[in-house]
Amino acid sequence: MTTSLFHPQNYTEIHTDILIVGCGVAGLYSALNLPASMQCLILNKDGRDTSNSLLAQGGIAAVTQSESVFLERHVEDTLFAGAGLCNEEAVHILVREANETIENLVALGVPFDFKNGKFLKTIEGSHSERRIIHCSGDATGYHLTQTLLSQTNIRNNIRFTDHTVLINIIKDDKGVAGVLALTEQSEFLFIRTRRVVLATGGIGQLYPNSTNAISATGDGMAAALRAGLALKDMEFVQFHPTALYSSNCENQSFLISEALRGEGARLLNKRKISFMQDVHPMAALASRDIVSRAIFEELEITREDFVYLDITHQSRQFLAERFPTIFAECMQRGIDISKSLIPVCPVQHYMMGGIRTGLYGETSLPGLYACGETACTGVHGANRLASNSLLECLVFGRRAARHASEHAAPESGGALKPHGSPDGSHYDYVKISQQIQTVMNRCCGIVRDAARLSEAVTYLTELSDTLRDAALVNTAAVQTVNMAQVALSIAQAAKQRTKSVGAHYRDDCKEEQ
Repeated sequence: MTTSLFHPQNYTEIHTDILIVGCGVAGLYSALNLPASMQCLILNKDGRDTSNSLLAQGGIAAVTQSESVFLERHVEDTLFAGAGLCNEEAVHILVREANETIENLVALGVPFDFKNGKFLKTIEGSHSERRIIHCSGDATGYHLTQTLLSQTNIRNNIRFTDHTVLINIIKDDKGVAGVLALTEQSEFLFIRTRRVVLATGGIGQLYPNSTNAISATGDGMAAALRAGLALKDMEFVQFHPTALYSSNCENQSFLISEALRGEGARLLNKRKISFMQDVHPMAALASRDIVSRAIFEELEITREDFVYLDITHQSRQFLAERFPTIFAECMQRGIDISKSLIPVCPVQHYMMGGIRTGLYGETSLPGLYACGETACTGVHGANRLASNSLLECLVFGRRAARHASEHAAPESGGALKPHGSPDGSHYDYVKISQQIQTVMNRCCGIVRDAARLSEAVTYLTELSDTLRDAALVNTAAVQTVNMAQVALSIAQAAKQRTKSVGAHYRDDCKEEQ
């Protein structure tokens, strides 16, 4: 399926040595690892203060001890969580390069939490030991992103183009030739370059409830598909077990970090009875797919909308200091977590699949790279280990930057060839986006089966065909077309994998492969 390779008649042409699309941790850290002599342009859709990275609470899983046994345990935990489908070489790279990465971040000024000169560490689901370092308790993503952003702002070789959305990747017979983008003022840009790094984040807005930023519509993945690249592991969509429940429909749900369970929080059902100890030996610290399914089943039985998270055994002072972001948000909603139970429910959280890459973020198109959540390095397999995501952004973002700085196809000229009709405004993109969310929630959620997956594939195929000739002349059109294309990829992959594994659970075939 090819969706709208629209190219406009009129556009402004820009040249740069390298283009990075996305201003989360993966994109920013990639830029900071480029040579000072290389001119870098960072494109972002919703401004520099919007990204999934900014919302990350828990921390960065990283072994900072030198002993090899600690490294091996992190590798083992990652492979176990990934249900045997991880790329082991990529996992070893992730774990091995963690300590140097953390040292670099400290040097850049990232304010990690220390006590007596040592990193404060916590534990989360499926981790066998405390290895997760954090900033201001539960604001790691915010402080990490802000530090990296401040560093990019003082680099003379890095500049930004804000509020500009990626439309298509432009290529020729030698590789990537640039991208087509659209500004907030509806001006088309042809950014000519032989190096492009896609760091556009995840796919959260394909679902009605997600912890993701509102910008997460799978833009990089969809553009890669239209350029003929392969996506990998698209059936593996992770749902976080504990988002703060709200009776109001919230497209961006507030995350209640897994670190609360690391500090002893228990999951309780409607009758205020703890239930996870009957599900898994690790109870509430089992992997996210197991906990999410357990909560889903509880809600199916009780016909309730949420379960409870209980951390009232901890003092008010401890909670306010250890989890200031969560404590403040809950207080704002009238919940004192030192005295009251927290209503929580599973929502979409993370995408394990994405653009297929090598160990340096390289794709099958020369000069095109992907890193962070939009890429599939194979690190996560069928299920991401908690707090491995920021580490992956950093490790593979740096590797992509270093590889890109040393490789590029020869320069070539040529204008952008116009293609497609300029009229696409007659579609109700808001309504279509909501329909995609409804279908994905019902058919490609925590529990799946053949009938619902077939329903999703049929609907999304027809929708994609309808949108085939849509002119991508505004952000709503771009995002809706991207959502339809990526949603179809998820549904097709989930339908093809007939056995349950990791985050992909087939109720009609529970046998694990």
